[in-house]
Amino acid sequence: MNPTPDSTFPPSDGRGPRLRCGYGTDRGLRREMNEDSFIATDPVFAVADGMGGHEAGEVASGICVRTLAELPQVKTGVRNATAAILQEYVLMADAGIRHATGSRAGTTLTGVVVVEQPDGPHWLVLNIGDSRTYRYSHGRLTQVSVDHSEVQELFDAGQITEAEAAVYPRRHVVTRALGTGDDSEADYWLLPLEEGDRMLVCSDGLNGELSDEQIGGILKSEADPQAAVDELIQAALRSGGRDNITAIVVDATFAAGDAQS
Repeated sequence: MNPTPDSTFPPSDGRGPRLRCGYGTDRGLRREMNEDSFIATDPVFAVADGMGGHEAGEVASGICVRTLAELPQVKTGVRNATAAILQEYVLMADAGIRHATGSRAGTTLTGVVVVEQPDGPHWLVLNIGDSRTYRYSHGRLTQVSVDHSEVQELFDAGQITEAEAAVYPRRHVVTRALGTGDDSEADYWLLPLEEGDRMLVCSDGLNGELSDEQIGGILKSEADPQAAVDELIQAALRSGGRDNITAIVVDATFAAGDAQS
């Protein structure tokens, strides 16, 4: 789903954080088609990376983001989503993909939803598969999501090192996805939103080509979120562009007097 042309999102009630986002996607240099889809409409910013080929992956990721676009929070801009509500729509997307493709295709899903709570605004991060959501805050890049992948399981078990994981031949094999397999449960994290936070949501075509150090350097050097996205994608292409590449960068700032105390 394409976001609105204006990529600045003031809070609907005049309070809370103002969001600015940049977004982009590229087929890459080796793939015949782009199976990534994304949504970047306040308060939902998410990327789905389709799997299956022959247009099936594109169908799966498209169903996923169109299902998220039906969230009441997307239609109204009200920032009151919960993990339970999101999981309901995740399962709807899973069912829709299975019906449309006969379980022959699937998609990863990762993203961030801005939610207002009594103690202040939060980032609600969701993830299923090996696309990623990062947080860049106070000059530090942190991967929030945890990959659902074979290589991540081996790394967590201490069977391979980080260096070995980077070149592991089955590093793209996911252990959780929508539309295929047995496990369609997403993981969720709730993080307090702070002034100056920058969130990066991306398909593995980005982080598969760039190290965390490279990603953090670009997020630091490019103040404008769209410029940051453009440079991330170009850097991934310069590094080989072996997969579809999609990125969303979301910046949060508070109006004077609205920042958290």
